[in-house]
Amino acid sequence: MQNRKNNKRTLKPGNMLNPMPVVMVSCGTTPDNYNIITVAWTGTICSDPPMCYVAIRPTRHSYNIIKEEKEFVINLVSSELVTVTDWCGVKSGKKVNKFMQTNLTPVRGEKVKSPLIFESPVNLECVVKEIVPLGTHDMFIAEIVAVHADQNLFDRKSDALLLERANLVAYSHGQYYNLGKRLGKFGFSVQKK
Repeated sequence: MQNRKNNKRTLKPGNMLNPMPVVMVSCGTTPDNYNIITVAWTGTICSDPPMCYVAIRPTRHSYNIIKEEKEFVINLVSSELVTVTDWCGVKSGKKVNKFMQTNLTPVRGEKVKSPLIFESPVNLECVVKEIVPLGTHDMFIAEIVAVHADQNLFDRKSDALLLERANLVAYSHGQYYNLGKRLGKFGFSVQKK
């Protein structure tokens, strides 16, 4: 085995898995307790049933809302929403009504009482199945019970969902980025020409 470590610096253990999706998680079951929290620690964990997670600090205002109501909505973020997404991440729902302050529109879900954010291109209604305490954050493991996507994200001929039309944003080491150009599709490296 060759020792090629010379050109790498060793860092203390930390979260360097980047980039990550950035999402707005909406929660609450009545307009007086609706809230939005910006989350980058989120992802998929199972395809059948479709499941995902969000990791949230217990000190955050949304934490207790989600823990009590056992549901939330993951709202994907487009480049048009990056400013309000950042704002929702630095302001506390204890002090401000984020829907009113941002002019985002709460829309009733089909399967959960938590509101969807109308302006988000894709919304995932989620029901909490388990809460796992991890240290600084607790992980809410949830089943995705409904998905909503803007009509303009579908191809007119094939009716395929073209998620690249959503202009989604990623979060990497404290910065927001638009997703770049497509480099290939799954399996392209072994596909016959």
